[in-house]
Formats: sequence, C-alpha cells, structure tokens
Amino acid sequence: MGLFLQVLTVLVITVSLQGWVALGCLEEEMIALLHLKDSLKYPNGTSLPSWRIAHPNCCEWDWESIVCNSITGRVTELYVERVRNQELGDWYFNASLFLPFQQLYYLSLWNNRIAGWVENKGGHELHKLSNLKYLDLGYNRFHNNILSFVEGLPSLKSLYLEYNRLEGLTDLKGPSNLRTLRLDNITTYGSSFQLLQPLGAFPNLTTLYLESNDFRGRILGDELQNLSSLKSLYMEGCSLDEHSLQSFGALTSLEQLSLQNLNGTVPFIELQNLSSLEELFLDGCSLDEHSFQSLGALHSLKNLSLRALDGTVPSKGFLDLKNLEYLDLSSNTLNNSIFQTIRTMTSLKTLILEDCSLNHQIPTTQGLLNLKNLEYLDLSSNTLDNNILQSIGTMTSLKTLDLVGCKLDGQIPRAQGLCDLNHLQELNMHDNDLNGFLPPCLANLTSLQQLDLSSNNLKIPMSLSPLYNLSKLKSFDGSGNEIFAEEDDHNLSPNFQLESLYLRGRGQDAGALPKFFYHQFSLQYLDLANIQIKGEFSNWLIENNTYLHQLYLENCSLSGPFLLPKNSHVNFSFLSISMNHFQGQIPSEIGARLPGLTVLLMSDNGFSGSIPFSLGNITSMQVLDLSNNNLQGQISEGIGNMSFLEFLDLSGNNFSGCLPPRFGTSSNLRYVYLSRNKLQGPITMAFYDPTEIVALDLSHNNLTSTIPEWIDKLSNLRFLLLSYNNLEGEVPIQLSRLDQLTLIDLSHNHLSGNILSWMISTHPFPPLYNSYDSQQSFEFTTKNISLSYRGNNIWYFIGIDFSCNNFTGKIPPEIGNLSMIKALNLSHNSLTGPIPPTFSNLKEIESLDLSYNKLDGEIPPRLTELFSIEVFSVAHNNLSGKTPARVAQFATFEASCYKDNPFLCGEPLPKICGAAMPPSPSPTPTSTNNEDNGGFMDMEVFYVTFWVAYIMVLLVIGAVLHINPYWRRAWFHFVEVSINNCYYFLVDNLPILSKFRFS
Repeated sequence: MGLFLQVLTVLVITVSLQGWVALGCLEEEMIALLHLKDSLKYPNGTSLPSWRIAHPNCCEWDWESIVCNSITGRVTELYVERVRNQELGDWYFNASLFLPFQQLYYLSLWNNRIAGWVENKGGHELHKLSNLKYLDLGYNRFHNNILSFVEGLPSLKSLYLEYNRLEGLTDLKGPSNLRTLRLDNITTYGSSFQLLQPLGAFPNLTTLYLESNDFRGRILGDELQNLSSLKSLYMEGCSLDEHSLQSFGALTSLEQLSLQNLNGTVPFIELQNLSSLEELFLDGCSLDEHSFQSLGALHSLKNLSLRALDGTVPSKGFLDLKNLEYLDLSSNTLNNSIFQTIRTMTSLKTLILEDCSLNHQIPTTQGLLNLKNLEYLDLSSNTLDNNILQSIGTMTSLKTLDLVGCKLDGQIPRAQGLCDLNHLQELNMHDNDLNGFLPPCLANLTSLQQLDLSSNNLKIPMSLSPLYNLSKLKSFDGSGNEIFAEEDDHNLSPNFQLESLYLRGRGQDAGALPKFFYHQFSLQYLDLANIQIKGEFSNWLIENNTYLHQLYLENCSLSGPFLLPKNSHVNFSFLSISMNHFQGQIPSEIGARLPGLTVLLMSDNGFSGSIPFSLGNITSMQVLDLSNNNLQGQISEGIGNMSFLEFLDLSGNNFSGCLPPRFGTSSNLRYVYLSRNKLQGPITMAFYDPTEIVALDLSHNNLTSTIPEWIDKLSNLRFLLLSYNNLEGEVPIQLSRLDQLTLIDLSHNHLSGNILSWMISTHPFPPLYNSYDSQQSFEFTTKNISLSYRGNNIWYFIGIDFSCNNFTGKIPPEIGNLSMIKALNLSHNSLTGPIPPTFSNLKEIESLDLSYNKLDGEIPPRLTELFSIEVFSVAHNNLSGKTPARVAQFATFEASCYKDNPFLCGEPLPKICGAAMPPSPSPTPTSTNNEDNGGFMDMEVFYVTFWVAYIMVLLVIGAVLHINPYWRRAWFHFVEVSINNCYYFLVDNLPILSKFRFS
C-alpha cells in the first residue's frame, strides 16, 4: 500500500509539473504579432525583421522586442518602439490586436506617430488587459480621446503620455492605482491650467513628470497640493515666473524635486516649507542671492546639484545644510573662498567640483581638512598643484579621487599627501601633465582597489613593481603613459590579483612579458596594445586566467605562430591581435577552444592557408576581421553557420573562386568587405537577409558579367564599391531604388550607357553609430589620391566615382542637387554636352574631376561659389569660352586643370581672350579610353561636307550653262581669254616657253 501511494504521488507530481512546462509561443499570440507587424505598413516589410512565420516560436527564437514568461510561454513585455516610418503619416491601428496577450504587463508604443485607435476595433475592450501595469504612449500624436481607453485599465500603475497633443483633462478620471504619470511638453497644444486641474483624480500618484512645459502665469500649487502621496516631481526645462511656484509648500511629502534648465529666474521663497525635501536638482538654472539664502532653510536636504548655473555661485548662502551628503557644483565659476562654506558640511560624502576654474592656491588648511567623512572627491579640469595632496591626505574615508586634467606636475610626494591615504579605494588622474616615475609611496595605499593614472606623462614599469604591496588592488589603468621594461626581481611577487589591467602604450619597447603575469589568475580585461612586447605569443596568459573576457594585443610586434590555450575557454569573448607579425595558419581548433567569441580581429598579419572550418562553430560571432593576410582558397562555407554575424572583413587576401552562394543563416549581416582578392564570376545573391546590408565592398577583384538586377533588394545599402573589376553593360534601373546610397564607386570597369539621374541619391543620410565603426574602412579616390577612410568619418563622406568606363550622353543636371557631396569623378568616359549649371549648388564638394571626356560649351561662371573645392579638372575636353574668374578657390588652380581645350581662353591659360584665333589644331587624342580625337571640330565631317559642297557648285554651274546659250557663249569666251592671258604671262616671265609661241 505504501509503495502504491508513492507511485501515485510521483504520477500526480509529474502531471502537475506538465502543467507548468512552457508551451512556447501561443499560436494566437504569434498571429497577433504578425498582424501587428503588417499593420505598420513599413516599406518593403522591413520593420521587425525577426518576426517571421518561419520562426513559429516567438519566444524560443528570440523575436526582437518581445519578452515571454519562461513557464507559461505567454508574452509579458512588448516593445514596439519607433518601428514605423514617420513619413507615412498618422497611424490609426486596431487595438484588438493586443487583446490576445492576457499576461501582458509592459507595453511600449513609443514614437510611432500614433494618432488613435480605429473606432470599434477593440479599444473599448482594453479592460481585458487586466495585468497591464506599464503603458508608454510617449512621442505620438494622441488627443484627449486616448484617456477614455486608459481609464479602463484596472492595474495600470505607470502611464507615459509625453509629447502628444493633449489639450484639457477636465473629464479625466483615470485608474486610481496610478503611481507614475508623465506629461512632458503638453502646454504646446493646450492650457496648463485645464490640464493639471484634475490631477487630484490620482490620489496615489508618487511620481509626476511635467518637463518642457510653459507654466508662466500659472499658480501650480493649487493643482498639485491634493497629491498628498507625491514624492518626486520633475520639471526640467519648464518656463516659470514669480507666480509659478506659489503654494508649492503644500507638497509636504515631496522628497525629490528636479528644476533643471528652467527658463527664468527661480524664486525659492515658497520652497522653504518643503520640510521633507531630500533631493534638489537645479542644474542650468538662474539663481539670485536670495535663492541661495532660501536653500539654507531646507534642513532635510541630503543631495544638492547646482551644475552649470547661469550666474556666479556666492561663497555664502547655504551654510546651514549640515545634513548634506552630496554636493555637485561642477561647470561653474567658483572662488577659492567657496571652501569656507564647504568645510561646514561635515556630513558631506560626495563633492564634485569639476571644471570650476579653481586655481593653484586652494586654502587647504581651512577648506578640506574638516571633511573627514568624504568618500568621493572630483577636482578634475582645474588648475592645481601638488599642495592639494596635503589636504587629501587627511581624508581618511576617501574612496574615490578624480584629478582629471588638473595639470599636476613633478613627482607625487612620497612623504605626505597620497602616501597617507590608507583608505583610498579609487584614484583617477586622467589627462594630467604629471612627470617622473610612478612614486614608491603608492605602495602604502593598502586598501586601494582601483587606480587610474591614464593619459599622463608618467614612466610606469610594465612589471608594476611599485604596486606589489597593494593587496586589494583590482583594477589599474596606466594607458597613455610611457611604459618601459624593468628587470624582474625574482624574489618579489605581487600581493594582488588584478581583474582589469590597461597599459595601452605609445609604441615603446617594453621587452617580454614580466614574470608577474604568471601570478595572475583573475584577469577579465587585459589591454597591452601599442607596447612592443616582441617575441612569440604567450598562450599561458589565456590558460592561467580562466575568466578572461577581453584581450587586446594589437600592434605589439608579436611573431611566430598563434598558439591557442590547451583547454576550452567559454567566457572568452573578445580577441584582438591585429597589426602583428604572426605567421603560419590560423589554428584549426580555434572554434573548439574559444567557442564564446563575439569579436575576432586578426588583420594585418602573415597568416596563410585557408579559413578554419571550425570558425563556423562559433555561432556567437558578431565581428570577424581577417583582412590583410595571405589567406587563400575559396571563402569557407563555415562562415555561413555564424547566425549572429554582423561584420565580415576578408579584404586584402588571395581568396579565389566565385562568391559563396549564401553567407549562411545570419539575418544580422550588415557590413561585407571582400575587396583586393581574386574573386571571379558574377555577383551573386549571397545574403540571407539583403535588407540588412549597409556596406558592400567587392572592389579590386576579377568579377565579370553585369551589375545584377536584384541590387534593389539591398534596400538599406549606403556604401557600394565595385571598382577595378570587369563588369560590363549598362547599370540596371533597379539601382534607382537604393535611395539611401551615399557612396558609390563603379570606376575602372567596362560599363556603358548613360549616367541617368535616378542612379544618384539626392539627399544625405545621418550616420548610424554602432560598435563596429572603428573596424570599418574602405578605399576611395578623391583629390586625385586613393585614400583609406576608417571609423566614424565614413558616415560623413558622400561621393560618386564613375570614372574609367564607357559612359556616354550628357551629364544629368540632377547631380547638382547633391549639395552634401564631397567628391565627384566622371573622368575618362565619353560624356558629351555642357557642364550643368546646377553644379554651382555643390557647396560641400572638395574634388570635381570631369577630364578626358567630350564636353563642350562654356564652364559655368558660378562654379567660383564652390568655396570648399580643392581639386578641379576639366582638361582634355571641347570646352570653349572664358575660364572661371580667378577668385576664391579657383585662384589656386593651374593651367593643367584646363589644358587641351582648344577654344578655352583666359587665366591661367596662356591664351588671352579676344586675340586672333590660331589655325585649328591637328587632331590629337584626348581620351585614354576612346579612339576619338576629342578636338574642337570633327575633321571627317569637315572633309565630307567640303567635297559635297564643291560638287554641288560644279553641277549648278553646268546646269545653268546648259539651259542658257548666251551665258554658255560668254562662259567659253571668258575661259578662252583667261587661257590666253595666262599663256602670255608665262611666256613673258619664263623664256623657256618662247619656243612654243602660237603661230
């Protein structure tokens, strides 16, 4: 019987547990999500790309912007933020789409230009969302009708309605449980009086945001005083006057008040009754002397922030703040006498005086000595000397010290100052001008946990021997100093176990890794970049530190093979060994030993062989840079297994064969750089989700065929580089749909046809900042020089290069609409017609090359308005008229910029306008791509027309003589007389002909 009961109990528990097993994404919720995506009507369906029916489990497959309950599988959080194109106009959508989400408690529809719900489409049933507690409708276009729907949400506690079009809330009842309400920027569309009057409907409101409103002439206290539970009030960026803050004293429960960046002087006479106020933020406000005196009445105040005030901060005025623990006076102009006030705040724990124009002579004996409880001191961006360290040495509770940019010089005192800070836990001295060796006195700071001496002129031994006694040291940053080699003392070993070590140098030779690294087992972040360590890579550095996350060893002159640790390191996520001298193959086991890599940077080395197939096993890889090595063979299909890959750079190698049929399953791939290889064949569709591609560089290969018609599927493409290939044919019209393209290089191919205006985007696009900007680079020819562009600046570069092709026809005048373009190169083609006058609109252009074409007409004189242009060439064309005036930038251009235009005159050419025209020059070739001479007159046409006209004249004369006999007799008589006259003329002048006189 007992055994039966045990079995029965197990069965009951098993059945019960089955009820708690996550069911995954419910079908009704998945369908609702897909309908929601369709309702966005985003162009090409590109919004929320991870919401796909191919991934039926919206929880397991990590659909973006969705959080599910791990037990029930139901959607609990939904972030549909800024997913709709604002240019599509207002959005009225079906509210019933949200009804299937019965466990939804967090819904954000922020910044989607929503103007309301579709009538009779579920809005009246929103009360069924009984679990919804947080609703963000900010930055939309809602009117007051939204309030009737919000009222029906029984569990709602937080409601954000900032930056909508609300006008008056006189009928507002609202959910009684509401705790947080955000009403920023509402007085732009309505009356603040009408809006705030019914706030008493929220008796439990604890947090209220009223930022960026105009309350001038309003007495706000009358509307707010019924909020007896209000604890926090935010009014940043509001406009107030002397009446606005009356009756504020009724908010006796208020603990936090933020009045930052107010428009107008802030009177504090009404704030003295806020007996419970503990936090007050007045950054960027305009305060007078009476305002500072009023601050002294806030006896409960603990945190006070007065950053960047409009006016001078008096040295007196808030002397009675005995309980103050946090004071921020940064970015003000302070007098040193301010320390006489600060010294009375004996409870102060945090003091921030960054960028306060403090000078060398801080009264150390009367200012800081009494601050025995101070834990955080920030004196950065002032002008100090080492005497400040005498006062700091008395602050026995100090944990954080920030002396960034204080222009300290000399050596840090050994006998006093920092040497007495036994309780110092963090030291920041960025951007100072310290000189000399790292002082041995730092060894006395036995409680030190974080030490930051970066960006100074210190001489720091790579062995860190002066710090060996700091047993609690966890983080040290000496980057930007002079790191030098020091002979190891084998009798000494550090007492600390570092977690973070940053020694990024200036390129100095520091020798081999010091022995103290052998004793480190807790490193998580290690940066030794730009230190010339030389020798082979010490793989034990990774083996010893099993928790290592990030390792920076670029530009360290390391050589030999790259050795992997013997065991797998699953926590290792970031490895940078670029710009070294590694040789041999990339280890084939790299995928097994470092399976958690997200970033792998191995560029600019001497690696050979093929890409290890095991790299494809690193499914977490996001950035892979193997550029500028000697890798060869075909591009590994293993890369296709990197489902999260976003950045791929294989340029500057010897890869051959065709492009792979597909770069795997990665729907996140955005940047593809394959230039300077030996790739062949046509350009194939190799992307799982082409709409995500932002940059595509296939230049300097042997690609053939035409530009594919599917190019328009790369709808978000911004950089397209196909130069130095063997592409031919006309550019497909589908390229016109790439309306976000800002950089295009099709130079040095065999492309033909016209340059049509639809090929060119007419407006620039803002940069998209991301963590891969520093890795991005491409080559582009501008100012007659091929330059490499890298990092964030590529987002600001807009250029077109169609040079060295077979394009014909006229230059489209629409190019003149590209007001932000930096470089335009149309040289070495067969373009005809004039230079468009619209080119005078290219105000940002720096390089314009139209040479080696067949352009005619005059050079538009308004081109002299291009004040940013540095390189200009129209040489080897058929231009005529006068050169542009020698003003502004055009005064710097030499004759070579205009040469081989026979009918062009004016400075700097030697031909003066108005002088006699010389004989037409013999035809000379003017284009490297064409056999046409490109001269002013086509000589073949001239010869044909001359002989046709000559023959026509003879035929007309013959016809006239045949018809009229009188003219015929006169003509023959004229001919006979002319012959006789010629004969006797010759006889008289040439004696030899006298023998042949007529008889």
